[in-house]
Amino acid sequence: MSMLAGATLLASTLLGANPAQSAEAAAQPVDVPAEFGTDWHDPVTAAPAVTRPVGSTSCEVTVAEAQFRDFTPYEGAYEPPRGCGAGWSKVVLRMEGRVKGRQYDRLGYLHIGGVEVLRTSTPQPSPDGISWSVEKDVTRYSDTLSRAQPVEMLIGNVVNDTYTGILDVKVTLTFYPGTPVAKDTPDRVLTLQDGTLTTPRNSERIVAEVYATGSGGGCEEYWYLTVPDSAPYSCKATDGPYREVQIKVDGQLAGIAAPFPTVWTGGWSNPFLWYVIPGPRAFDIKPIEYDLTPFAGLLNDGRPHDVEVSVVGVPEGQAGWSSPVNVLVWQDTERARVTGRLTAHHAGDLDNSSTYTPGSADEQHRLDTGAAHRLTVAGYVDTSHGRVVTTVGRSLTNTSVHRWTDGENTDGLAATWTDAENVTVDGRGPARATRTQRTYTMDGTTTLGAGDRLRTVLALGDREAVTETFAGRRTAWSWLDDAYTGDATYTANVPRDQRHAVGTTSERYRLFGSAGCHDRSLVTVQGVLTEDRDGC
Repeated sequence: MSMLAGATLLASTLLGANPAQSAEAAAQPVDVPAEFGTDWHDPVTAAPAVTRPVGSTSCEVTVAEAQFRDFTPYEGAYEPPRGCGAGWSKVVLRMEGRVKGRQYDRLGYLHIGGVEVLRTSTPQPSPDGISWSVEKDVTRYSDTLSRAQPVEMLIGNVVNDTYTGILDVKVTLTFYPGTPVAKDTPDRVLTLQDGTLTTPRNSERIVAEVYATGSGGGCEEYWYLTVPDSAPYSCKATDGPYREVQIKVDGQLAGIAAPFPTVWTGGWSNPFLWYVIPGPRAFDIKPIEYDLTPFAGLLNDGRPHDVEVSVVGVPEGQAGWSSPVNVLVWQDTERARVTGRLTAHHAGDLDNSSTYTPGSADEQHRLDTGAAHRLTVAGYVDTSHGRVVTTVGRSLTNTSVHRWTDGENTDGLAATWTDAENVTVDGRGPARATRTQRTYTMDGTTTLGAGDRLRTVLALGDREAVTETFAGRRTAWSWLDDAYTGDATYTANVPRDQRHAVGTTSERYRLFGSAGCHDRSLVTVQGVLTEDRDGC
């Protein structure tokens, strides 16, 4: 891959963070090393912890406990908890990991009953060893968790004389008895069977979730940097860097989405950026969600239907993307059959263009990319509580400027992706609407200078604004801004103890809205956590 002319690029992965130290603990005097040594602070993120019911009893079940040395999956069996009732107000997954020595970042997943409940990546360890954890609200998978199920987990790894880090992990589920929130917890959780989906005939709401990740250490790990064949750069893609994750039902476009530009903990040629603070979403991959309710009338005929996920822009025949699919279904318990029809389908033309400007002795090579796409679908279902019409509109844009020098010793990108979605549900009574505006940003440069000193300066942004209305009046809202910045330098192409690395990283995670406030800031210097501040 490029991004590092002359430096050894690190492969990719997915996974967790330890609960952060308190502000008081972080404020203790520390001896900041002149370079990253044999140990550094355990990974930590500024994201909020999963909330749990107050004063409630709970039951815990161990789902997986394994050491990953190669690409052999862990296989086990899950049994529902005893003593926590038949329904749960919340289910929290927790993964704890330990690793020491030398290891790349690695990508992992956890399947329960074939349903993907976690996609994650790992941090890179210190010689003395680190530990980390990831928590996730998995209440939406209660249908799957209500029965005994097979378990499969894999964090593909390579252990040899050079890469010595064995990934030691444990995954538990904690159950809190009670009644789940009906609008958030589906009645059924389905997976595709040989690329087909068969829904219950009384489905009244259908949502697909896709854990789409570009990874594997090749060019699709850095898809946002690829260039057309005409440009002199190491990573090629015929149509440039634009990527779009599409889902089709029986060959008809049913949903579009912008993939999040995840950076794993070896990304941008500089692991010293990520030893303590990972990039947004790197340890807990969020699935892309598609509301397929307008297609419910078609899907409810009792027959299997083709469901296909593809990534626009990937060169033909090139691997590098994974896109497992879960389908969440809410049923009309008062009817054995819910009928309906797709009433509108408007797919705009995909506008995707990249303009290459050759470099010179004084100017860098430059690629300017602009892309946009729109899709609107609508349909109705006739339920026991009347006809319900669902309209889903989604609009995507991407702009980026990629600059690099001959030899790629300097390589930089400034990019923005937007993904705006409107879902309106109109039935008996006033209409309900949910508007979601997602914005992802990346602004960074890697430079290989004199003495093989490699410096990476990078800023990443993950923003989302959600507004819910009923009869035109706002009923709920939230605003998320997860901002990461890093600046790290080391000597490339030498043993670890000669890298003389220095680095400063920070993250501020703000989440405001009708549900409350979270505002946490972290700062690290040379692997030491120097600031942990709560702004609420």
